[in-house]
Amino acid sequence: MNSDINLTSIIIPTYNGLHLLKTCIESIRTYTSEPYEIIVVDNASTDGTSQYCIREKITFVSLPVNMGFPKACNLGLAAASGNRLLLLNNDVTVTANWLRNMTIALYSAADIGLVGPVTNEASGIQKVEIEFQNKAEFQQQAAVNNVSDPSRWREVKRVIGMCLLFTRDMMRNVGVLDEAFSPGHYEDDDYCYRIRAAGYRLIVCADVLVHHEGSASFKKHSTEDISELIDRNYRLFIHKWQVNPHQFIEEM
Repeated sequence: MNSDINLTSIIIPTYNGLHLLKTCIESIRTYTSEPYEIIVVDNASTDGTSQYCIREKITFVSLPVNMGFPKACNLGLAAASGNRLLLLNNDVTVTANWLRNMTIALYSAADIGLVGPVTNEASGIQKVEIEFQNKAEFQQQAAVNNVSDPSRWREVKRVIGMCLLFTRDMMRNVGVLDEAFSPGHYEDDDYCYRIRAAGYRLIVCADVLVHHEGSASFKKHSTEDISELIDRNYRLFIHKWQVNPHQFIEEM
């Protein structure tokens, strides 16, 4: 399939998170001036997600059962027509200049494979301390922060999967997410590891601050179930690569 060189395909997997999805999409429509398309991949939601996408004229892929985050992302990537591809969690609210600044970073050198923002809720270096009372106040602070500044970019070994921007060429070279990590956890660590192994660099852009609720999809599961899933996929990563993924979590 021929891709649109000027288009960014924003792929949003979701499962019974319509309240989050609405906020996410509204923020994209408000704060994105660059050409984009939105592709929602609905993991068999029962909360009216499909009806919302139809009403809002949003392209969506409707799955008969919940196939998990990596599979949903891959199906969205297969449906995308943009030359730039962005995997976005439904619990992210984007901000002024978010896509513009990340795109500048992505194309700043030929060997940059993937870029991501900083946020209020994350592990490692992407988490920033920010005080705010509501989303409006957060947006005000993000608008001040989000001034393109290459001196605020940092090369890292890992970018969390809540917001990942990369090119179609990189994906052709590296492939898509490993669905063995379904329904989720460590698939982003695995992808980052593979991207670096292919000779690309990863960049965190401190000049892009977005809001993240944090693990919204997995809050529907019990703590015990989540712990078992995290442990399983942690061991899967180690078995696959013979390295501990925790060594790639960089702190400030």
